[in-house]
This record gives sequence, structure tokens and C-alpha cells, in this order.
Amino acid sequence: MKRVKIAELKDHLSEHLRAVESGDQIEVTDRKRPIVRLVPVSSSAGVTLNRARKPFKKVRGKRYGLTRWPVGSLDLLIEERGKR
Repeated sequence: MKRVKIAELKDHLSEHLRAVESGDQIEVTDRKRPIVRLVPVSSSAGVTLNRARKPFKKVRGKRYGLTRWPVGSLDLLIEERGKR
């Protein structure tokens, strides 16, 4: 089992997740103290993994147009936060 520090996990998250997806187990440590273990999802967990329809590099540069909502994002944020 591979052990990585939190900072290493954050810096190379995609690589570590791909390794776990291929069957590896990774233990994440905080000051040499294990805090979490990343393991692949088993088929008995009731989770279905679907492969992407297109590779990420084909959709990386896709841009979306402006939304035409009748309310602005600031108004939505203020509504959600209330009087905090």
C-alpha cells in the first residue's frame, strides 16, 4: 500500500485517483499519522462506474454562452445565505 502526505495528494490528485481506479490502495497521512485510506469501489457497493463518452482533451476548451436567467447570481447568493 502506498502512503502519501496530504500535500502530495493535493498536488497529484488525478494521478493518485487513476492509480486507485486501477486497483491500488493509498493511505493518506497527516504528519506521519494515517487519516484515510483510498480504495477502489467494489462492485458490491451498488455503484456503477460509467466510462466517459469523450476523452477530456476533446472537451477541455469548450466554452458555454451566457445564461439568460431572469435573476442575477448575486441575488441568488443573497437569497441562499439569508442574513448570515
